[in-house]
Amino acid sequence: MKRYRPHILVVIALAVVLSTGWHAALRNALTDLRFTWQSRAASGNVVIVAIDAPSIDQIGVWPWPRRLHAELLQKFESAGVQDVAFDVDFSTPSDPASDEAFVKALRDVGGATILPSFKQPVPNGGAAHINRPLKPFSNQSWPAVVNVTVEPDGLVRRYPFGEKLGDSFVPSMAVVLAGQNASRTSPFLIDFGIRAASIPLVSFADVLRGDPATLASLKDKRIIVGATALELGDRFSVPNGGIVSGPVLQALAAESIIQQRMLRRTSDLGMVLGLSVICLLMIFSWRRVGPGLRVAMLVAAGAAIELIAALVQSKWPFVIDTSLLHIAIFAYLTAIALDEIDFRSLLGRIAESRFHRIAMSLGDGLVCTDEDHRITVWNPGASAIFGYMPAEMIGQPFEALCAKPAEGSAKPFSMRDAARQALLVPGGAVVVEFEGRRRNGETFPVEASFSGWQGTDGFQYGAILRDISVRKREAERVRYLAEYDALTGLANRNTLHAGLVGLIADVEPQSCEVALLVIGLDGFQRINDTLGHAAGDLVLRAVAARLKSEAGDETVIARLSGDEFAIARQCREDSEPVAEFAERIARAFELPLATGTRQHRVRVSVGVAVYPDGGHSAEDLLSNGHLALSRAKATRRGSHVIFESTIRQELENRLTLESELALAADRGEFELFYQPQVRLVDGGLVGAEALIRWRHPVRGYVSPGEFMPVVNTSALSERIASWVMETACWQARAWELSGQSVRVAINLSPSQLHSGDLAHSVATLLDATGLTPSLLELEVTEDILLLDEDRVLDMFKRIQELGVRILFDDFGTGYASLSYLKKFPLDGLKIDRSFVLDLLADSDDAAIVSSTIGLSKQLGLTVVAEGIENRATADFLVSMGCAEGQGYFFGRPMPADALERQFLVVERESVSAA
Repeated sequence: MKRYRPHILVVIALAVVLSTGWHAALRNALTDLRFTWQSRAASGNVVIVAIDAPSIDQIGVWPWPRRLHAELLQKFESAGVQDVAFDVDFSTPSDPASDEAFVKALRDVGGATILPSFKQPVPNGGAAHINRPLKPFSNQSWPAVVNVTVEPDGLVRRYPFGEKLGDSFVPSMAVVLAGQNASRTSPFLIDFGIRAASIPLVSFADVLRGDPATLASLKDKRIIVGATALELGDRFSVPNGGIVSGPVLQALAAESIIQQRMLRRTSDLGMVLGLSVICLLMIFSWRRVGPGLRVAMLVAAGAAIELIAALVQSKWPFVIDTSLLHIAIFAYLTAIALDEIDFRSLLGRIAESRFHRIAMSLGDGLVCTDEDHRITVWNPGASAIFGYMPAEMIGQPFEALCAKPAEGSAKPFSMRDAARQALLVPGGAVVVEFEGRRRNGETFPVEASFSGWQGTDGFQYGAILRDISVRKREAERVRYLAEYDALTGLANRNTLHAGLVGLIADVEPQSCEVALLVIGLDGFQRINDTLGHAAGDLVLRAVAARLKSEAGDETVIARLSGDEFAIARQCREDSEPVAEFAERIARAFELPLATGTRQHRVRVSVGVAVYPDGGHSAEDLLSNGHLALSRAKATRRGSHVIFESTIRQELENRLTLESELALAADRGEFELFYQPQVRLVDGGLVGAEALIRWRHPVRGYVSPGEFMPVVNTSALSERIASWVMETACWQARAWELSGQSVRVAINLSPSQLHSGDLAHSVATLLDATGLTPSLLELEVTEDILLLDEDRVLDMFKRIQELGVRILFDDFGTGYASLSYLKKFPLDGLKIDRSFVLDLLADSDDAAIVSSTIGLSKQLGLTVVAEGIENRATADFLVSMGCAEGQGYFFGRPMPADALERQFLVVERESVSAA
C-alpha cells in the first residue's frame, strides 16, 4: 500500500477537484492567461460606429429619433459599406414619421441591414420576454440574436451560433455579420487575444455629419452600430479584467469568426492520455530516481504542457484543457514532499534508537543475530510465521528455523554463507530462499532479506522474513494458466503448439505422420444466446470430457478458442487410421451431452491436417487444420475433411480475385449492361435492369457468377454497389434528357443496408443527377430483408416517400415471401425465371405464376416476369394478366448504346412517323 500511496493521493486529489468543479476555474484562468501572451490585432474589416459620449453631447439625450438611423443608413450606402448591424432596440414604435423614414432607408439599402432580437428576463421569474424588431423593420432586414451567456464567475467567454426564439432558430449577430453558417449548435470561445483597442471605432456623430475621412474609412467594411457610452450601461466583463461594451463584444466575436479563431476545447481523450503518461512516469521513476530529479521532471512536464497548449491556442482554434494535468503535477509534488518528510522522520527515529519499536510493529518477521549468528531480536511477525514465542528463540542459532534437508537433496541453508553474501553485495543486503520449519513441524518456503551492520555490541545481522507459500502457489497457478485452459482443464494453444513441435521432432527420423484434428462445435452460439454463458460453459466442459474419453491417452487434447478444440496424435503403423479416427470423434457427438439435469445435442465438424503432407511445422498444421475445418463446416457439417492443397489454393484464388477486383475498381474496368424490360402486349420498352460486367484486360469479360459472390462478401461490396447505382442513375438521366423515359432497375447489395443511410444516399444521388424518382427502381431479395427488418422497413418507407419504386426480386424462391408482401412497402415483384422457363410444359409452374399475378393485382403491385425466351411464353403470360417481362427473347444484357440503337431509336422513329 505504501508503494502506491503517492499515486492514490493524486487520484484522490483529482477526484475531489472533479467533484467540486474547482478545475473549471483553473482551466478558465489558464485559457485567459494565454490570451495575454498571444495578443493579435483585429482584421480591420469590422468597424464600430459608436453611440458615444461626444455623439450624445452633439445630438442630444438618448434615445434619438429613428430618422437619424435612417440618415445614417443613407451615409453608409453612399460610403459603400458591406453590411450594417444595429445593436439597438427596435422592438417598440416611436414617432410614426421617423419609423416610416427608417423603413424607407432599410428598403433603399436593399435588405443588407441586420437588426437585433433578444430575450429579456421578466422580474417575477416567469418566461423571458422576446424582443424583436417591429414588423415593418423586420420585413426589410436580417434578424440576429445579441444575447450572450454570462458564466458563474461573471465573465463572458462563449458566443452562440444562434438561439431559438419561439418556434424559429435565429442566428447570432456576429455569425450573420461574418457570413458564417449558423447550422452549428454548440457555442465557441471568443478569442480575447484579439485586442479590443485594435478594432476601428468611429463616432456616430461624425458619420451623420458626413465627415469625408470618416466615410472613406468605412468603404467595404462590416459595420456594427451600438452604444459605447458609459451612461447607456451596455457593459460586459471579459477575461483578464477587461470590461467591454456590447458592440465591442459583438465585434470581437465577428473577428474570431473572420480570422478563423472560433476557439473550441479539445476532447477529454488528450487529458486522459496526458494523465496516464504522468502517472506512468511517476510509477516508473518513484523509487528509481531521487526526489530532486522527480521534481525537475514534473516542473519540466508542467512547463512543456503549458507551452504546447499556448502554441496550439496561438496557431489553431483549439483550447487544450491542462487544468487536471497541472493539478496532478501539483499533487505529485505534494506527495514527493510528504514522502521526503516521512523518510526524514524515519531516519530521525533510527538515530534516536527506536529500532525495537519499529521492529515490533513490522508485519513481516524480523530476526536479528549477533556475530555468532544467535538470535537477539524476535518480533511478533516472526512469531506469527514460525509459531515460536520470543523467549523460546532468543539465544538459539538461526539454523533452528530451517528444515532439515531430505536425503540426496541440495546443500542445506547456511547462515554464514548468507551473511557473507550480504557483506559483499552493494548496499549490504541479499535476498535468499530456504525451507523453513514451523513449531508444529510443518515446512514452508521462506524469503529472507539479510543485511549486516556494525552495532555497539559488535557486528550484527538482520533478516526480514516472509512466508511465500501463497506466492509460490500463485506462481504455480499462473504457470498452470499459461499452459492450460482454466475452464476445461485441457491444454491451451501454446501447450498444443509445443506438443506438436515435440511430436514432429519425434517422428521426423522415423518418417511417420502426425495428425492434428481441429474440432469446431456446430450451433454452439445458439446455446450461449438462449441459455446463457453459464450453460455454454457446462457444454464446453462436457465436450472436453468426451474428447478425453474418445481420444485416448497418447494424444494432446487442447482448447484453442471459444468453441474450437484440437487433438494431436502420432500415427504409428498399428494405430487407427487418421480418417477413421476423425470420423469416430465426429460420431461420438451423435449422442447427447449431459450437463446436470439438461441434455444437449451438439454436433461437431472436424478439420484434419497430417504431417508432412498437411504441413511441415506446427504453425502449418494449425493453419491448414483451420482451413479444413472451415471446409467441413461449409460442406460436411457433422463429419470431417482432411486438408488438401486445393483447399488453400481455393482460398488463395479468392484472395487473388479480391485483389484483382480492387484494382479493377481503381482502373475503371467495370461496365454496366442493361437488359430491356418490355410491355408484353406490344414489346415496347418500359425499363432496363442494370447489370454489372467486368472487362478484364487479359481475360476479357468475366462472368458475374465468378466474381459477384466474392464482391458481395468483401470490403469492396459497398463501393461497387454505390458505383452501379450512381452510373445507372446518370444513364437514366441522360435518356430522360433525350426525351426517353426509361425506368432503370438496380439490384441492391446487402452492404448498402449494413452501413450508412441508403435513403439519404438515394436522395442525394437524385438531387445530384436530377433524375425523376419514378424512373429508378430498387430490386431487393429475401436475404437483404432478413438483415434487420425494423431498420430495413423504415429505410424502404423513406425511399418510397422520395418517389422511388421498390421491387421484390426472385419472388417465390425464398421461405417467407408472402409475409414480406404484407410487411414491407413494395411497388411490385419479379417472378423468378425458374418458374417461367418451363411455364408452358409444367402445370405446377403455371399455377404458381397465375396465383402470383392474381395476388399481386389484389395487392396493387406490378409484376415483371423474368426468363422469357420465346413468344409463346410471352403470350401465355399476357393471357394470365402479366403486363411486363424480360428475357433473352426480348434482348440479352447489352451496353447502353446498343440498347439505344435497338429500342430507343426505333421508338423515336415511330414517334416521328406519327
